[in-house]
Amino acid sequence: MIKFESVSKKYPSGQVAIDDINLTIEDQDFVFIVGASGAGKSTLLKLITREILPSTGKILINNQDILKIPAGKIPFIRRQIGTVFQDFKLLLTKTVFENVAVPLEVMSQKESLVEREVSTTLEKVGLLEKADNFPLQLSGGEVQRTAIARAIVAKPQFLLADEPTGDLDPRTAKEIVELLEKINHDDKTTIIMATHNAQIVNHFKKRVIVLDKGKIVKDEKEGKYEAS
Repeated sequence: MIKFESVSKKYPSGQVAIDDINLTIEDQDFVFIVGASGAGKSTLLKLITREILPSTGKILINNQDILKIPAGKIPFIRRQIGTVFQDFKLLLTKTVFENVAVPLEVMSQKESLVEREVSTTLEKVGLLEKADNFPLQLSGGEVQRTAIARAIVAKPQFLLADEPTGDLDPRTAKEIVELLEKINHDDKTTIIMATHNAQIVNHFKKRVIVLDKGKIVKDEKEGKYEAS
């Protein structure tokens, strides 16, 4: 479970990115975080990973206050969280297999386990036959699937996706969210997806949290999004 208690984030410039948010995301939930550019979507995700700190308030992950965690233990908290970045962050000089293996190698897992888990994960996302390809040899959808595979290979409890369909055509975008839906269902992974794609949000009918100028203005279990 992720819980925000009266969380605000104000930058030195004076910009208020998140304004007094109270929010609970239950285990195995699938949540769309929506809103116009600058509404606070990416800031919300960065607060969860402790990439940035709130100005005020408390953030709990599994009832643990992540602001009170010693710096040396932050990596262990982050291992519970897989992240699909807006700009992918794939290593262009490494193959698909090698990119997906990175989280397990950072954790110093045995080579046999890495081989097994990466192959299983690539099969799950439909990329096993592309294991030896490099990112520049992939389509946009395949690049995103690789990024998703890397994010889930270590079996995180939470998966954060920041605009994962932003540069994809409508059909490929739908396939990517269907993959996230499958991960949510099969692996019991909590999915938090930031997006401005109203068509995707309205098609999948998940929980929708609408941000406007850093405030939650709507939170519906099976909501819709009318982009302004």
